[in-house]
Amino acid sequence: MKKLLFFLFVISSLSSCVSIRQDEVGFRRRFGRLSDRMLTSGLHSVNPFTTVLIRVPVRTMNLTVTADLPTKEGLTVKTEVSLLYHVQREKIPTILREIGENYENTVIAPTFRSVIRDVSARFVAKDLHTAERANIERTIAEDLAKFLEGKGFVIEAVLLKNIQLPTSLVSAIEAKLQAEQEAQRMQFVLDRERLEAERRKIEAAGIRDAQKLLSEGLNPFLLQYQYIQAWKELANSPNSKVIITDGKTPYLLQTEDKNTNTQITPRK
Repeated sequence: MKKLLFFLFVISSLSSCVSIRQDEVGFRRRFGRLSDRMLTSGLHSVNPFTTVLIRVPVRTMNLTVTADLPTKEGLTVKTEVSLLYHVQREKIPTILREIGENYENTVIAPTFRSVIRDVSARFVAKDLHTAERANIERTIAEDLAKFLEGKGFVIEAVLLKNIQLPTSLVSAIEAKLQAEQEAQRMQFVLDRERLEAERRKIEAAGIRDAQKLLSEGLNPFLLQYQYIQAWKELANSPNSKVIITDGKTPYLLQTEDKNTNTQITPRK
């Protein structure tokens, strides 16, 4: 008999010990009345016959919903949206008393669905695939925080995922992007041709200025001197040659080499 009583005592003692993990807290509910004392991580004794232990996670929670969101132009976009949130430790007793243990399905999820539909209706469908996406996520988080203000929930972030746009809209967006890329390419070609034309203009101006300077430096005396120098070089050549001139320039050059005969005949 003693052994049986001892065995029952051991079983009762073991069944009254409960553990709470590091990412959660616990509250005792004795005869339907919730205790305000918070139980942190570790082992705690709970009378299984009179007391129920309620565990509440205090880590970041991820609530993901799939919804058909309306857009400003009247389209419907199927989207998967995730909500990251956590509960405030000091507010947990109030949450359990006023909302209950199933607070996520009772308050957070319905409010979240309503807010994302309301916010999406302010934007056009293409904004979900552009830089406005971050603005949409931020707006949803801010509006949701206003609805849940004072209830003990902290909104960390809203993430838009797996956005499925209508096929016709996807084709229109792709066509627009292709047209924009083609326009940018044409602008690049125009800019390149404009720069090339400017380069040629500068080059032509340089040639013109060089020719102008050269023409200003030339005069009949200089030209005659150049003729004489050129003929001297020809006269010093060992080969016989005939040079026809216009009669206005020297037509006979004597060279030092007697074996060389250079004859210059004036042209009449």
